Amino acid sequence: MKKPLLLWIALLVVIGAMLSACVGPESVSLAGTWKLISYGSSINPTPAEPNVEASLTFGTNGELNGNMGCNGFGGDYKVDGGSITFGPIASTLMACADPVMQQESAAFNVLANTAAFKLEGNLLTITSADGNSVMVLERK
Repeated sequence: MKKPLLLWIALLVVIGAMLSACVGPESVSLAGTWKLISYGSSINPTPAEPNVEASLTFGTNGELNGNMGCNGFGGDYKVDGGSITFGPIASTLMACADPVMQQESAAFNVLANTAAFKLEGNLLTITSADGNSVMVLERK
């Protein structure tokens, strides 16, 4: 009588383990403010402009906003596994010094459409859909 009961318990444990493996990884929260560390080519990123406040804030409500050193911007985002999809980004249109404008342009290239991301400790790397551009940020 005890053997069939133990077999049923063992079977339920195995089924439970199989079902939990099918669920997949838990979605990662990017909520918070991130400071730009580097940007540009995924092979050889450029350090962020010194003495320029450049950051990105992911809200818990799916909204993002920030400033890459010149123009304020905002939009929406959605995380799905290891990818992040950005909606249209609205930005102010001020002109700034060339290095800052290059930094901002490179960041906006990464924040277009769907990008891959990797979170390692306090570092967040967002890679453009084509894999050519990155933005590395550090949690503030």
